[in-house]
Amino acid sequence: MSQSDDFSPESLMMSAGHDPSLVRNSIKNPIFQTSTFVFDTAEEGKAYFEKVYGDGDTEEKNNSLIYTRLNHPNLATVEKRLALLDGADDAAFFESGMAAITTTLLEFCKAGDLILMSFPLYGGSDSFIKKTLPGFDIEHIAFTPEMSKAEIIALINSHPRAKNLAYIYLETPANPTNSLIDIEMLSEVARTFSTPDKKVILSVDNTYMGPLWQKPLQHGADLVLYSATKYIGGHSDIIAGACSGKGELIYHIKGMRSKLGCMASPWTSWLLSRSLETLTLRMEKQAVNAAILAKLLEDHPKVNKVFYVGSLKPGDAYYELYQKQYTSGGAMLAFDIKGGETEAFRFLNALQLACLAVSLGSTETLTSHPFTMSASNMSLEDRATVGITPAMIRVSTGIENADDLVKDFTQALEKV
Repeated sequence: MSQSDDFSPESLMMSAGHDPSLVRNSIKNPIFQTSTFVFDTAEEGKAYFEKVYGDGDTEEKNNSLIYTRLNHPNLATVEKRLALLDGADDAAFFESGMAAITTTLLEFCKAGDLILMSFPLYGGSDSFIKKTLPGFDIEHIAFTPEMSKAEIIALINSHPRAKNLAYIYLETPANPTNSLIDIEMLSEVARTFSTPDKKVILSVDNTYMGPLWQKPLQHGADLVLYSATKYIGGHSDIIAGACSGKGELIYHIKGMRSKLGCMASPWTSWLLSRSLETLTLRMEKQAVNAAILAKLLEDHPKVNKVFYVGSLKPGDAYYELYQKQYTSGGAMLAFDIKGGETEAFRFLNALQLACLAVSLGSTETLTSHPFTMSASNMSLEDRATVGITPAMIRVSTGIENADDLVKDFTQALEKV
């Protein structure tokens, strides 16, 4: 199938990275369930290794099939599709979101370095940066969303390792509070501390917005990270992670991925390619449902506060940033129920249609209790600082009938 750059990524998701003529004209890519690939000649084998391990064109690297730990056709297809969606040079897929995060951090940070992280972060990322990386002599410093550029620069300069700032790790919107961070402002901070010999890498965890509602690379990010289990996979049947961005950086990340052996398998990659074909349809429906549920919760007498990006209005602190950086309010929201853990559990246990489960971005609506679940590995002090309380409930809206979701949430609230 011939393709044109004039078509949108949404349309190209059906066929990008797939040549039917190479697989007996199958309209869909088969699963290449193989561990290794045959060379026609020894000379070809030598050339392939030179392409994979050397500098050069991304397409040539993807076509230089050697061994599935290095690359394989299903991986090349899904990476091309994500790169198209993100407007990136290249992308890399992994067997989990944490594999993408940890591989990237280990590639660009070394002993003696400093990481600047936004706060709050997803619990797994928070724990890895705060508890695991210090064992590699990599320290961190955290800033909160309300801090200004000058305050963040002063915070970095106050640290003994300010000159060794190597990496800035953002998550926006934050999990689970939906607080927003200005990516462009942090790219300016990264440039402030970069030198001709060492560039400070800026990465953005874009899991909450997926590749549809926020384009971090357009706002100055170097890398975009995902738990591809979420919207990219989108069906609660895949564990995967991804990173997209500038070609040279992805090249180094893929090198580390090969060493750690955490690349996405052929089966996982095939499922991800399938899911990307319907990503826009799913996410648009999820966003509509989220707005409807948010309105219900905002008007309900048993709800104290709703955390939903789409509720921002002119005059609100983050409204202008929302307008600049996002194309939708997304499909993630949280709310504080009146009361505490007892009331939150009563609501969660009363739901009949929505599922009680961690994760997000799936076709079914998922609810959870961050304080005792996804954020439970954060200290009590950290949870209190960012407003993760026993009264908070997190909601990831699915693609169900919106009237049914309203009915389900209404009857569950009546039980509180």
